[in-house]
Formats: sequence, C-alpha cells, structure tokens
Amino acid sequence: MFTGIIETLGTITALVKEQENLHITVASELTSELKIDQSVAHNGVCLTVVAIEDHQYTVTAIKETLLKTNVGQWNVGDKLNLERAMKLGDRLDGHIVQGHVDQIGTCVAIREAEGSWYFTFEYDAQTNNVTIEKGSITVNGTSLTVVDSQKNAFSVAIIPYTYEHTNFHTFAIGTPVNLEFDVIGKYVARLYEIGK
Repeated sequence: MFTGIIETLGTITALVKEQENLHITVASELTSELKIDQSVAHNGVCLTVVAIEDHQYTVTAIKETLLKTNVGQWNVGDKLNLERAMKLGDRLDGHIVQGHVDQIGTCVAIREAEGSWYFTFEYDAQTNNVTIEKGSITVNGTSLTVVDSQKNAFSVAIIPYTYEHTNFHTFAIGTPVNLEFDVIGKYVARLYEIGK
C-alpha cells in the first residue's frame, strides 16, 4: 500500500530481458535503506526488490506487468518516481494507492500557468475507468487531484515542488504514463455495473 507521495527520483542503470521478464536496475539515494523482498513503487508500479549492490538495486517485471504498464518502454537513463510502501500508523498524505496500474495514458497537453502547470492526459475509455472533478488519480505513482474530468481525459494542476521533485518535468506531448484510478471509485463503478 502506498500514498502517492513521491520520496525521490531514481535512475535506470540497466535493463536485462530474461525470457518474458525484465530485470530493472535502479540507482537511488534510497538504496541503502532497502532490503530484499521490499515493495517499492516505480512510476506507480509496485515491484519487489530482488537484489542490492552498492547504490543500486534490481527489481523484476513479469509479462503481466509489461502488458498493463509502460515499463516495457523504459530506457537506461530514464528517471523514475520512487515511493516505498507506507508504514502502518503513518500519515496518509496522498490517497490510498495500491501500486496496481490500471492502464497507460498519454500526455496530450501541457500549459504553464504563472508558476504552476496544467497537464492533460487521455486514456482508453473502453476500460470503464472514470475520474471525477476533485477526485484522486495517480499518474506515474504521484497522487494528484483531478481539476477537469472528461469521458476519456482529465487534467491535473502541478505545483513547482511536484514539478521539480517528480518526473513530471520530463513529460512532453505524447509521453506515456501509468494511471491508477481511485480504488474507491473503481469499487463504486463495479457495484454499479453489477446492479444494472
């Protein structure tokens, strides 16, 4: 379980394909605090630490993860938003985030607004995922509030701190992102579908 409050950025230093798995090695200031079997969210994707060496650690993405996220599009040198799993009793500063990406979205607009930024993302509406204005959304693992909700798109407003301390500053039109929709909203939508 995560909160969507990014702790730091990591840098991919190696990608190794093994059958249908992808081993991802990341350099991060968090490495010295990690241990084998620990869960870490990478751009919102919950992955398990399988190896640690010096200031780098390795996680493995299996076929299912590669199919449902943008992990397969990552490259050496890419910056990743990192968050360790929350501790029981910690403050929940963002919202409840599972680290289970629902689908990939695409950045379709970026607008600077005198010190803040508005980002707009589109996603495939066939999945029945929804956003609501002032509801929660996770973009690349970052807990955000929806400021404009449409049928298959939404916008978020980014403050300077978030822009600088997450990989939002690397986004361009066409950047693919991992989306995790609000878990409570997903349950409500599912119950509505069952009740029809």
